[in-house]
Amino acid sequence: VQAAGLTFCVFAALLFAYKSRIIHATENFKLGLVAVTGGIGILYLVMIILSFFGIHMTMLHDSGPISIGFSVVVSVVAALNLVMDFDFIENGEANRAPKYMEWYGAFALLVTLVWLYIELLRLLSKLNKK
Repeated sequence: VQAAGLTFCVFAALLFAYKSRIIHATENFKLGLVAVTGGIGILYLVMIILSFFGIHMTMLHDSGPISIGFSVVVSVVAALNLVMDFDFIENGEANRAPKYMEWYGAFALLVTLVWLYIELLRLLSKLNKK
């Protein structure tokens, strides 16, 4: 319940910040966020491959300060990806994108919300273990 509530609150806060133009999705913002998101994705992929060989990166999965810090950073990155989704949807509407593009915007938003929810679940789990 806490993770779902946090996810909804983060979504609402970032939507408000985006609509009121407090947060802008500039080209440098998008470039940096894509790079960080890609790095996190590569790290997760490497961790999955290493786990096939019995190598586990426990420092990122326990309830220590490094693990909690990593979860906070990944949660912030997941939340900032919502801004890119809002920008994609707004630009599609402004440029009169074809009707089928609505599904891409909705799917991107849903994937980002699920990612944020899972990361917040991990963070809350680590905080409750301490």
